[in-house]
Amino acid sequence: MTKRFNDQDWVNEMRIRLDVNNMFTDKVGEEQGLTREEVDKLQQRVSQAHKNMEEADLGFMKLPFEQAEVVKEIKELAGELAGKIENFVVLGIGGSALGNIALQTALNDPYYNYAEEMRDGYPRLFVPDNVDPVRFQSLLDLLDLEKTVFNVITKSGGTAETMSQFLITRQAVARELGEDKVADHFIATTSKDSGYLIEIARRERFKTFYIPEDVGGRFSVLTPVGLLSAAVCGIDIDELLAGAASMAERCRTEDLWQNPAYLNGVLQYLAYQKGKTLSVMMPYAHALKDVADWYRQLWAESLGKEVDREGNIVNVGPTPIKALGTTDQHSQAQLYMEGPFDKVITFLEVENYGVEVKIPKLYEDIEGVSYLGGHTLNELIQTEKNATELALTKRGRLNATITLPEVNEFTMGQLLYMLELQTALVGELFNINAFNQPGVELGKHYTYGVLGRKGYADKREEYFSRPEKDQNLII
Repeated sequence: MTKRFNDQDWVNEMRIRLDVNNMFTDKVGEEQGLTREEVDKLQQRVSQAHKNMEEADLGFMKLPFEQAEVVKEIKELAGELAGKIENFVVLGIGGSALGNIALQTALNDPYYNYAEEMRDGYPRLFVPDNVDPVRFQSLLDLLDLEKTVFNVITKSGGTAETMSQFLITRQAVARELGEDKVADHFIATTSKDSGYLIEIARRERFKTFYIPEDVGGRFSVLTPVGLLSAAVCGIDIDELLAGAASMAERCRTEDLWQNPAYLNGVLQYLAYQKGKTLSVMMPYAHALKDVADWYRQLWAESLGKEVDREGNIVNVGPTPIKALGTTDQHSQAQLYMEGPFDKVITFLEVENYGVEVKIPKLYEDIEGVSYLGGHTLNELIQTEKNATELALTKRGRLNATITLPEVNEFTMGQLLYMLELQTALVGELFNINAFNQPGVELGKHYTYGVLGRKGYADKREEYFSRPEKDQNLII
């Protein structure tokens, strides 16, 4: 693909936009809305947060600029696999899976896996991010293992779900193709210097990609974690990283009125302080539906914390909710319109869908149907978004819109980076560590103990000595 991101006119045309008009009192009323003065009062704290993040040299902030070598290696491997394999399977969960899914849904055809002509020689992508036995066995039954490569993604190699999937698929490959063929069908994406998976990968001589030590799973979509499956499926990862770099450059300023990540973060933070503790992301494009899923983990795991940096109990965290326009106008909009004033809705909209679908003029004698004729699905989805936005605003419900001129690698890179930086900024405002997840670890430790992992006997004892349930409360 021509490197379009070197064309400044095209870059300007593809600049994503943040519209926060409907977060303020002049649009939604004084009782629910925010004021510009409230935003300005946070500028000093934002400036300090900006300085803190720069001094911390956060790993995810370096990714758009420091991966030329690994990108070259990824593209070379993708070229080798093109036309040779039929299936590329990502074995991972959470941050090792959701970014892969979001990129695939956004940047390849919705029916990519179902039609060879849509893949142009690239393999199908499967991301079985769950250990549900029916789903996983069904995938194994579907795959021709001789034409399948598995990418095992876990930084530690201790993720129970991922390593269980690996053990099952390794055994299946060895049984069907022979032990001498195992290394041809597995890639390890993991920590370079420590962990169980790197030990296995070196022993088995797997092709290996490394996750930077200073980048956590939910911030890793722009590392080999997300870039490899993207490139293998024909996505231009140079353009993706260029989009992220473009947004990073926009966000170098500490002036929050000029920085979309900071401005949106501040508004979300202020809304939370006023009782709007639910953060809804509602794309009006099917291509972006899994961005909302990815965002849920990013927002929830980063900002839902029990203690602040000084160890004080704070129990903070906005709850992220995914929705899809127009689908969820018929399932959730009633709640958003008339329920509690506890939500901020962020719309994702697309200007150019790349295709126009006309609605034919039929049944002209039936007024309740015929009015649709002569319009397009493009008009319908955009009008429904605008109508929902207007209705929410008239009812005093806070909402903002992020607009993508079109969905492509460059705009996706901008969007993902903006949301990551926004999350880090809000963590600074809450005075919490946005990059750990102690609550998740506790549940994992109980699982390790029950399954007999060494060092977790105390958790096994706790698990099996938990109080019995009152059977009268099970009906």
